[in-house]
Amino acid sequence: MSTTAFETASPGRAIRIGLWVAQALLFFVFTAAGLVKLLTPIPELAAMMPWAGQYSATFVRFIGLVDLAGGIGILLPALTRVLPRLTVLAALGCSMLQVLALVFHISRGEAPVTPLNVVLLALSLFVLWGRDRKAPIAPRQF
Repeated sequence: MSTTAFETASPGRAIRIGLWVAQALLFFVFTAAGLVKLLTPIPELAAMMPWAGQYSATFVRFIGLVDLAGGIGILLPALTRVLPRLTVLAALGCSMLQVLALVFHISRGEAPVTPLNVVLLALSLFVLWGRDRKAPIAPRQF
């Protein structure tokens, strides 16, 4: 194999591995955050996240459902190859959620908590770009 062929093949593999790692990280973070927001009593949640005690329980639980759906959607369709295009849509949704979270936290004077949102936004955009353009996953043939 020539050096050129090897160099050309490696970035594709590296991108695919990077995408799977990003998807797994996003799955764990969004799923965990969603479950915490869904299952933790509001007073306990407010001790961890002050905003949770300042908004309705319905709003907090809705955000938990959105987090959970994003986490599942970013990994499961790609992993099973059943409607893998949903992974791209989940990455778009997770990206939008992080932009809204950044605006929300900055408007509340909570800029110190935004670095996590920036990292999650970057990972979500990477998955969005990668699974849409660079390394899409073909649907399973039944």
